[in-house]
Amino acid sequence: MSVKVSNLTKIYGSQKAVDDISFEVNKGEVLGFLGPNGAGKSTTMKMLTCFIPQTSGTATVCGFDTTSSPLEVAKKIGYLPESNPLYYDMYVREYLEFMAGLHKLGKNTQSRIDQMLERTGLTTERKKKVGQLSKGYKQRVGLAQALLHDPEVLILDEPTSGLDPNQLVEIRSLIKQLGKNKTVIFSSHIMQEVQAVADRVIIINKGKIVADDTAEQLQNRITNEVIVTAAFKQSVDKALLGMIKGVKRIEQLKDGRWNFVAESNRDIREDIFRFAKEKDFTLLHLSKEEFSLEEVFKQLTKTG
Repeated sequence: MSVKVSNLTKIYGSQKAVDDISFEVNKGEVLGFLGPNGAGKSTTMKMLTCFIPQTSGTATVCGFDTTSSPLEVAKKIGYLPESNPLYYDMYVREYLEFMAGLHKLGKNTQSRIDQMLERTGLTTERKKKVGQLSKGYKQRVGLAQALLHDPEVLILDEPTSGLDPNQLVEIRSLIKQLGKNKTVIFSSHIMQEVQAVADRVIIINKGKIVADDTAEQLQNRITNEVIVTAAFKQSVDKALLGMIKGVKRIEQLKDGRWNFVAESNRDIREDIFRFAKEKDFTLLHLSKEEFSLEEVFKQLTKTG
């Protein structure tokens, strides 16, 4: 695997910012790293990128230990930190040339910069000073420098921060594309973004991992109940609806629709359809309620 974290812990004074976490990420996998503010996301990313040392535990990137081989780790990683530090007095292309020099790209420098400018939508901005750019374009510059040396692993802390809706779509698409042959770990507060891009989701809360699964599986974990919503053209008596096989509880909504809670976590849509057919009722609506990743996140990270 590209990234392996084992019992990783970071303590500041009496506070455990990261508390004995373990996970692995493989090549060709996009991992969404979620958590409320102060949960330990950025701290974990900083340890993986060798910016800060761990208190205990180990982390390896492409087989190199972050403590004993930080220079080798740096060669394998492209990192976009949350703060996105840039040299505002440099022109965009000049800044990327400077970063290419640090990575010792040599004769490939200019062609590689051209590729990154095009890939991140910065071609028209290349002659501007970084400080003159909008927040969204500054974020693109940070992403371009992270990709410049063609790293095997990308670690992106809030990569779409400050982007407008059109830019969001472009960068999400780029991350998804990059994830086909790289390892990508990215944090975000936008749940729709994680659902659209991530193959897998880790949720961290108070320094501990509270969930590690696909977004779809996490959505299925939120409740042991199946809720089906239905609407009929005719006026239907609640007692009659209670005769439908598998129904545990019924609630009529303000718009006239009905919520059916099923027994034993079963899907009762077929039973409702059969009931409507037998009673000669016109069924206008029938759907199984899907719980969003945002609801899962709230449940797993709620306080108290």
